[in-house]
Amino acid sequence: MMTQIQWQSDQIEAAEDADLIERCYQNGWTDGLPVVPPTPDRVEKMLAGTDRQPAELLASIPPKWGHATIERIAINAVMAGCKPEYMPVVIAAVEAITEEPFNLHGVQVTTADSTPLLIINGPIRKQLDINDGFNVFGQGWRANATIGRAIRLIGTNIGGALPGELDRSTLGHAGKYTFCIAEREEESLWQPLHVERGFKPSDSTVTVHAGSSPYHIGSSGSTAENILDTICESISALGPPSSEIVLVFSLEHMKTIARDGFGRSDIQAYIHQQTTRLPEDVIILVAGGPAGQWTVAIPRWGGPTHSVTKRIDV
Repeated sequence: MMTQIQWQSDQIEAAEDADLIERCYQNGWTDGLPVVPPTPDRVEKMLAGTDRQPAELLASIPPKWGHATIERIAINAVMAGCKPEYMPVVIAAVEAITEEPFNLHGVQVTTADSTPLLIINGPIRKQLDINDGFNVFGQGWRANATIGRAIRLIGTNIGGALPGELDRSTLGHAGKYTFCIAEREEESLWQPLHVERGFKPSDSTVTVHAGSSPYHIGSSGSTAENILDTICESISALGPPSSEIVLVFSLEHMKTIARDGFGRSDIQAYIHQQTTRLPEDVIILVAGGPAGQWTVAIPRWGGPTHSVTKRIDV
């Protein structure tokens, strides 16, 4: 027999013929796009995606320090369009962004365009069909779109970072709707990001990075040095050299660079030599479709922040 859920959040009564989507707009609970109304039935189904108790306080979300209970996380996951099986990823991401090194308060209120970029590694990528291939930063995959969107809604609805109020971003970017990718581990000739950070290949993890807008770097160079010189020249103007930057190598770039004997640490050392960026501040992964000579650079916000990787409890 199922246990009756003791709801912690206030429930709002609505007429049977009420437009619940419009009600969410009226209450300021959206990111500008329509959300799925978080009815008790939908929230209960979402909570079935985790064995954590609804009343458990996972973290407080700045800048208003609202309480991110499991129930409230589930509510926002419903609104974002998540499936219940996405809940462990959303929970781990909330744990990661609220770790002190990430400095979520600064990320939420800065005039810069930063927002949490989620990088998913491990078996859960395939289990949940999280895109690591074609159009990896674009539209078309429910898991990427809704997991990233849930984190943004949590930052707004629980944390109170409303644009023009406490979110003071001057220009913003599209990643502030959703910013979630997976690494294409099976095609990579380098160790996956989470293994590089001390996790087992069988672990599933989420890495969060306070990312600015992605910058596409095209290079048709025939050698590793050709490609890396173009990347170094491009990223020299992307954020201070004392800050982290994520480099997402396409398969074509990765194959050329690896063919010439460059591993992850070699790339980091080369970039350090050319740009003075600390090697450990260059986060390297592989994603995207099979064709195209592109690398994407995602600098971090210029304030104090550091990426965090958390294991996903599945």
